Amino acid sequence: MWQRGRVDASPVDVDLALLGGGGAAALVLAALDRHDVAGLRIAVVDPVHKRGQDRTWAFWGTPGGEFDPVLSASWSRVDVVTPAGRRVLPLAPLRYAMLRSAPVYDRAAAAERRIGAVRIGAPAGALHDDGHRVSVHDPEGRVLLRAGWVLDSRPRPPQRPGRTNWLQHFRGWWLAADRPVFDPDRAVLMDFRTPQPARGVSFGYVLPVSDRYALVEYTEFSPAVLADAAYDAALRGYTGRLGLDLDTLRVREVEHGVIPMTDGPFVTRPSPRVVRLGTAGGATRPSTGFTFSAMLRQADQIARALAAGGPPVPAPAYPRRHRWLDAVALRALDRGHVDGVEFFTRLFDRNPPERVLRFLDGVTTPVEELAVMRSTPWLPMTGAVLGDTVDRLRDRLRRAATGVPGAGSRAAGRAGS
Repeated sequence: MWQRGRVDASPVDVDLALLGGGGAAALVLAALDRHDVAGLRIAVVDPVHKRGQDRTWAFWGTPGGEFDPVLSASWSRVDVVTPAGRRVLPLAPLRYAMLRSAPVYDRAAAAERRIGAVRIGAPAGALHDDGHRVSVHDPEGRVLLRAGWVLDSRPRPPQRPGRTNWLQHFRGWWLAADRPVFDPDRAVLMDFRTPQPARGVSFGYVLPVSDRYALVEYTEFSPAVLADAAYDAALRGYTGRLGLDLDTLRVREVEHGVIPMTDGPFVTRPSPRVVRLGTAGGATRPSTGFTFSAMLRQADQIARALAAGGPPVPAPAYPRRHRWLDAVALRALDRGHVDGVEFFTRLFDRNPPERVLRFLDGVTTPVEELAVMRSTPWLPMTGAVLGDTVDRLRDRLRRAATGVPGAGSRAAGRAGS
């Protein structure tokens, strides 16, 4: 029986190794268990065994998913708020859902036990892939294990900087009250009444778990992060805008994060038997920062492939045309072709909510995408398209002149950003 535990100095051989034990790896482990993948020797390599509440995922989808029993909350309608007013978006047949990390990590730990996975409590370093097996080394160069396939979810930057390089950065307070102050039936998806940065767009966010407990967040899409004091000041201002008295509330937890929003290419297949997951594998949508739904889709694809005896290679997280649309949108926002508040307001004002949410999640059809494009400011977006086309041509000519391979070449692997 392949026992879970820490290995000694002798490298072990496994069929599948997961590097990193965060959300992407946890979803894969749960999916392997759900699809009854058996007979594989599996290892998880990470110096930290993730437990508890260290992050919150918000996503939309249809009811009846794997994690429905452990959702913290879900909403059938959400609000988008601008200085001009409040728009209530009915989401049926979709719903917006909140999932905290603890139940995801708990399911992954239970899956590890049931499938008999080995956990190696050490950081992974370099990988050496000979096309048949992958040697996983520690940072000092010692071989930790050899695997038939490696799923690598460790954070890493894109292969090269994008033409636009923004960040989604945020801080949230979990606020507890002694009396009802929140509406648990309605989440605030975007509230643009926050002071807008000189370059970028900001908004508030409210996810109520009950009438006395909610996550209230300040988010920016912009090129650089803020100082800690600036996030706290923004949150104090936003809670005041909501009519909340911080003197009567308690901050139970603080969440902070930084997510890349870039058209730089992430290489999902750096070598024949190494597959990258999570943000490093292109699961983050460049124009929104949403990641969870793509990670969940890819985890399911990996488990289904292994259950059928195939290679654990998921489809690209988003279609190529969506990556191009993201690049154009980021360029338009970054160069000031469009106002960020106006851009998102028009999306929700001129499209059914389901179409917008499906578009932001990367699952719309070309016909739906044309309708979304028609709802954006036409002339400014046309200018962004032309500018992006010119820059792509220049990049291609420069790489050809210097002999640098492109993101889609054999040397670089398959790009998935």
